[in-house]
Amino acid sequence: MVKHLKHSKPQQVKSEINAQVRDTVSSILADITERGDLAVREYSERFDKWAPQSFRLSQAEIDACVASLSAETLEDIRFAQAQVRRFAQVQRDALRDVEVETLPGVVLGHRNIPVNSVGCYIPGGKYPLVASAHMSVLTAKVAGVKRVIAAAPPFNGKPSPAIVAAMHLAGADEIYCVGGVQAIAAMALGTESIAPVDMIVGPGNAFVAEAKRQLFGRVGIDLLAGPTETLIIADDTCDAELAVADLLGQAEHGPNSPAILLTNCEALARAVPAEIERQLAVLETAPIARVAWEEYGEIILCDSVDEMIREADRIASEHVQVMTRDPDYFLKHMTNYGALFLGPRTNVSYGDKVIGTNHTLPTSKAARYTGGLWVGKFIKTCTYQRVLTDEASALVGEYCSRLCALEGFAGHKEQADIRVRRYGKATA
Repeated sequence: MVKHLKHSKPQQVKSEINAQVRDTVSSILADITERGDLAVREYSERFDKWAPQSFRLSQAEIDACVASLSAETLEDIRFAQAQVRRFAQVQRDALRDVEVETLPGVVLGHRNIPVNSVGCYIPGGKYPLVASAHMSVLTAKVAGVKRVIAAAPPFNGKPSPAIVAAMHLAGADEIYCVGGVQAIAAMALGTESIAPVDMIVGPGNAFVAEAKRQLFGRVGIDLLAGPTETLIIADDTCDAELAVADLLGQAEHGPNSPAILLTNCEALARAVPAEIERQLAVLETAPIARVAWEEYGEIILCDSVDEMIREADRIASEHVQVMTRDPDYFLKHMTNYGALFLGPRTNVSYGDKVIGTNHTLPTSKAARYTGGLWVGKFIKTCTYQRVLTDEASALVGEYCSRLCALEGFAGHKEQADIRVRRYGKATA
């Protein structure tokens, strides 16, 4: 039986917070829709104390950011981007155009067509999330997107040199220093100075995720990537020190980042709270991680491995770290997760920063119905059909006519019938 040894904040409280976020975002989007650049500038100044003459960085500004970084930092960025590019290219190569003759004279196919323009959001107000540039800009470029623009908030009162360099090296066509809902709105809706895009991608805080949700339909989105979630699945082969390091390593993302331990080992479950306190005492980001753990952390004790799998699929976490005797058992049987990290030698931080898989992943149980960002998210799979012979058109037309009559669609039926009359006679 599943036992909750530690609960997160009640759902009612979370819902009230979400309602406040919805109202705030709706107001900002309406204002930017009406007033464009002027509204973007006012919100940027209010929230980020940032109102430059132009939010778009010039080539000279980009070059200065790159030049300000050490050779080692640039090499680290290039190494990470090489890993992301390599795996993204493998994924792109797995997508094939197809064409097949399904009946004599009937040819069906599909083409994989990149969207024309994408806006990539890179979070950077609290931490300069350099890796998000690789995950969005570079992946869109591998997919073949023609125009990729990128935006990130200022960091310490100016564009983050590392984020700008990562955007540039990943291939961004336009780089903007603007953050939050105002950045999402500007890219999605367009303003006097920013041409709108067809799709918005990238992670962000609750306000950014809500902006994407409200704009979906007017533009495409990758997914609703809200506050980071992590689930540690562990048995008695995992010690408390390792489990807690991986819990707090994600809790530091923000005060509302859920971190959950799911285990069938009661000794581990009982040992974790004290280990949490020990590690928080020395963790530089403890003020944030502590709030996240206290308000959103959970410890769940199960009786068996299969019960852990059922509970993990119910949680449908963004990140799932598996440290058990047989991690592949979870790979085989779990169905709801953003990304799996199998065994103690890997961890969520590897996926977040450098190993090559994409770190923009589904949150808030969206893993039940979608995976994370990958080249395929930037691809439209569009079908086509071609009928080569009179005989094939008449044959399909006869079936189509009867099925249209069954549904009561007279106009549809005539589309079929006119071809039966024309092409059926030719074969009579």
